[in-house]
Amino acid sequence: QVQLVESGGGLVQPGGSLRLSCAASGSFFKVYNMGWYRQAPGKERELVARITSGGSPNVTSSVKGRFTISRDNDKNTMYLQMNRLTIEDTAVYYCNTYPPLRAAWGQGTQVTVSS
Repeated sequence: QVQLVESGGGLVQPGGSLRLSCAASGSFFKVYNMGWYRQAPGKERELVARITSGGSPNVTSSVKGRFTISRDNDKNTMYLQMNRLTIEDTAVYYCNTYPPLRAAWGQGTQVTVSS
Protein backbone atom coordinates (compact mmCIF):
# COMPACT_ATOMS: atom_id res chain seq x y z
CA GLN A 1 0.00 0.00 0.00
CA VAL A 2 1.31 3.38 -1.02
CA GLN A 3 1.19 5.99 1.72
CA LEU A 4 2.47 9.52 1.25
CA VAL A 5 2.51 12.37 3.74
CA GLU A 6 3.21 15.95 2.71
CA SER A 7 4.55 18.61 5.06
CA GLY A 8 6.26 21.97 5.07
CA GLY A 9 3.52 24.26 3.84
CA GLY A 10 2.57 27.54 5.45
CA LEU A 11 2.01 31.24 5.02
CA VAL A 12 4.77 33.18 3.29
CA GLN A 13 5.13 36.63 1.79
CA PRO A 14 5.65 37.12 -1.94
CA GLY A 15 9.29 36.54 -2.77
CA GLY A 16 9.72 34.14 0.11
CA SER A 17 10.72 30.48 0.17
CA LEU A 18 9.38 27.18 1.47
CA ARG A 19 10.60 23.63 1.36
CA LEU A 20 8.03 20.88 1.09
CA SER A 21 8.68 17.28 2.06
CA CYS A 22 6.94 14.09 1.02
CA ALA A 23 7.51 11.09 3.25
CA ALA A 24 6.71 7.72 1.72
CA SER A 25 6.08 4.47 3.53
CA GLY A 26 7.10 1.14 2.12
CA SER A 27 9.80 -0.01 -0.22
CA PHE A 28 8.01 1.10 -3.39
CA PHE A 29 9.44 4.62 -3.29
CA LYS A 30 12.80 3.80 -4.79
CA VAL A 31 11.40 2.32 -7.99
CA TYR A 32 8.75 4.91 -8.75
CA ASN A 33 8.93 8.13 -10.67
CA MET A 34 7.41 10.78 -8.40
CA GLY A 35 5.73 14.12 -8.81
CA TRP A 36 4.57 17.23 -7.00
CA TYR A 37 1.12 18.48 -7.87
CA ARG A 38 -0.92 21.45 -6.74
CA GLN A 39 -4.53 22.56 -6.75
CA ALA A 40 -5.41 26.21 -6.47
CA PRO A 41 -8.90 27.33 -5.42
CA GLY A 42 -11.36 26.87 -8.26
CA LYS A 43 -8.80 25.16 -10.49
CA GLU A 44 -7.96 21.59 -11.41
CA ARG A 45 -5.00 19.81 -9.90
CA GLU A 46 -1.89 20.24 -12.00
CA LEU A 47 1.59 18.78 -12.17
CA VAL A 48 4.30 21.11 -10.88
CA ALA A 49 7.42 18.98 -11.06
CA ARG A 50 8.44 15.38 -11.49
CA ILE A 51 11.52 13.30 -10.87
CA THR A 52 12.55 9.88 -12.10
CA SER A 53 13.41 7.01 -9.79
CA GLY A 54 17.05 7.76 -10.56
CA GLY A 55 16.75 11.42 -9.67
CA SER A 56 16.41 13.22 -13.00
CA PRO A 57 14.22 16.28 -12.40
CA ASN A 58 11.78 18.12 -14.59
CA VAL A 59 9.71 21.18 -13.68
CA THR A 60 6.91 22.89 -15.54
CA SER A 61 7.47 26.19 -17.25
CA SER A 62 5.41 28.09 -14.68
CA VAL A 63 7.90 27.30 -11.90
CA LYS A 64 11.10 26.84 -13.84
CA GLY A 65 13.97 28.71 -12.27
CA ARG A 66 12.12 29.03 -8.97
CA PHE A 67 11.26 25.49 -7.85
CA THR A 68 13.62 22.54 -7.48
CA ILE A 69 12.54 18.95 -7.01
CA SER A 70 14.79 16.37 -5.40
CA ARG A 71 14.60 13.04 -3.64
CA ASP A 72 16.52 10.95 -1.13
CA ASN A 73 15.78 7.29 -1.80
CA ASP A 74 17.60 6.22 1.37
CA LYS A 75 15.16 8.30 3.40
CA ASN A 76 12.10 7.53 1.25
CA THR A 77 11.56 11.27 0.97
CA MET A 78 11.01 13.74 -1.85
CA TYR A 79 11.40 17.49 -1.61
CA LEU A 80 10.23 20.61 -3.36
CA GLN A 81 12.29 23.72 -2.75
CA MET A 82 10.20 26.75 -3.68
CA ASN A 83 11.87 30.14 -4.06
CA ARG A 84 10.59 33.55 -5.19
CA LEU A 85 7.05 32.54 -4.41
CA THR A 86 4.21 34.52 -5.94
CA ILE A 87 0.55 34.86 -5.06
CA GLU A 88 -0.21 32.55 -7.99
CA ASP A 89 1.64 29.74 -6.21
CA THR A 90 -1.03 29.64 -3.52
CA ALA A 91 -2.50 26.13 -3.55
CA VAL A 92 -2.66 22.81 -1.78
CA TYR A 93 0.43 20.85 -2.76
CA TYR A 94 0.37 17.07 -3.09
CA CYS A 95 2.92 14.42 -3.84
CA ASN A 96 2.18 11.22 -5.71
CA THR A 97 3.76 8.89 -8.15
CA TYR A 98 4.11 10.02 -11.76
CA PRO A 99 1.75 9.32 -13.30
CA PRO A 100 -0.36 9.51 -10.16
CA LEU A 101 -2.00 6.59 -8.40
CA ARG A 102 -5.60 7.35 -7.45
CA ALA A 103 -5.28 5.55 -4.13
CA ALA A 104 -2.11 7.40 -3.16
CA TRP A 105 -3.45 10.94 -2.88
CA GLY A 106 -2.88 12.31 0.60
CA GLN A 107 -4.19 15.35 2.41
CA GLY A 108 -1.67 17.69 0.87
CA THR A 109 -0.04 20.70 2.47
CA GLN A 110 -1.38 24.22 2.13
CA VAL A 111 0.89 26.92 0.73
CA THR A 112 -0.43 30.45 1.01
CA VAL A 113 1.49 33.35 -0.47
CA SER A 114 0.18 36.65 0.77
CA SER A 115 1.40 40.01 1.94
